[in-house]
Amino acid sequence: MLIAAGALGSAFIPTFAGMLAHGDRSAAWRLASSLANLILLILSALALLSAVFAPSIVRHLLAPGFSARPALFDLTVELLRIQLASVVFFGLGGLLVGILNAHNVFFVPALTPCMYQLGLIFGVLILGPAMGIRGLAWGVVAGACLYLLLQLPSLFRLSRAGAPASTPVRYTPTFGLRDSSVQEVLRLMLPRVLGIGVVQLNFWVNTWLASRMQSGSVAGLQYGFSLMLMAQAAIAQSVAIAAMPTFSAQHSLGRLDELRGSLAASLRGVLLLSAPAAAGLIILREPIVALLYQRGQFDAQMTALVSWALLWYAAGLVGHAMLEVLTRAFYAQHDTRTPVIVGVFAMGLNVALSFAFAALFTRVGWMPHGGLALANSVATALEMGALYVLMRKRLGAMDGQGVGLGLLHALMGTAVLSAAVVLFSQLELPAWSAAIGGVTLGAAAYLIVMRLLRVPELLAIHASLMRRLRS
Repeated sequence: MLIAAGALGSAFIPTFAGMLAHGDRSAAWRLASSLANLILLILSALALLSAVFAPSIVRHLLAPGFSARPALFDLTVELLRIQLASVVFFGLGGLLVGILNAHNVFFVPALTPCMYQLGLIFGVLILGPAMGIRGLAWGVVAGACLYLLLQLPSLFRLSRAGAPASTPVRYTPTFGLRDSSVQEVLRLMLPRVLGIGVVQLNFWVNTWLASRMQSGSVAGLQYGFSLMLMAQAAIAQSVAIAAMPTFSAQHSLGRLDELRGSLAASLRGVLLLSAPAAAGLIILREPIVALLYQRGQFDAQMTALVSWALLWYAAGLVGHAMLEVLTRAFYAQHDTRTPVIVGVFAMGLNVALSFAFAALFTRVGWMPHGGLALANSVATALEMGALYVLMRKRLGAMDGQGVGLGLLHALMGTAVLSAAVVLFSQLELPAWSAAIGGVTLGAAAYLIVMRLLRVPELLAIHASLMRRLRS
């Protein structure tokens, strides 16, 4: 996460897309080759070191609470060592995602998480019966390998498409440390590495605290955060990933008016989608968790633990979604420092609030791991607000009225959705019908309100669908 996401999410795409926008194709691919070599070397070394020092990592960093349970501790060390091989595959795969996205190729990169999940399923169904939980760990490695391999055909097509005969595109066996573009990526990467390190520190604090709470609290937090992240990925990451190459090209070409408009439109779209999703997750959290997970050893108590964490994580969904777009707008302008500075303060606040809210929840008789989730939501909302204010100061009038009107529309639709789903949830229904029926009813209520308010995004989607149907 520190190296791959730090380099690729914030530094590589703006630099690479800027080169493509100026037609410097040969230099762009030389940059990609250099970074591939650096990623392979650095992540392999880190994976090897982590394998050697895995017992210390688990004992002092990952889960100190497991030290009192030797069998669980030894198993955690072994599983960590197995899964470290996936780090290299994910690092190189992340680079390929950046290359394809910079060329406005989004479909294949969007399929890569599915390939990873297929690897996990392979570990459960095929390897698990013979190898036990170790089969699941090898499934992680298989999924990471598929994550990388799926993108290679598209990469080969891109490397050949439109390449002049005088400047063939090919892999270059160099680290390019004296190349100015490589130095630019490394310069932009360093602040982001710090920022992601602080985020990982917060996750470590949560795991450290939760491992000392009620049994199942660590898993409850992880499942709850994953469900919130699933909604955030479908809504915000899809918008932000598609928008970042556009932001980067507009900044590189000096088209700030277009950048303001693109950013405002992206923020409006994220608001209109994340607000109803947050309300739906909060109201329908228990039937959703039960429908997805409650079977076998995942009992009603575990459903309660996950639902409690999801309640407080979902409260921060809008903040997380807006943050995805705002941070990429800063990265597209070759500014990784501002989001990192704000993020460091926000995550420091997150750590402090984690201790405070966990103690508060314990005092009032609530499950304390919910306080850890609430701390994350509050800190993320404050971080998002600070970055929005700073971006408005940088770009000037960022179509604030349009974003504000989008927020008003989202709140009005979410209020109607919430009322409809709360009434529906009063019925005594099985988990599957309560979850599916509630989501369907809520979506229908929200769409009706958006139609009555004549929200431009909905009208544009409707017009596009009608054109396709007529054709």
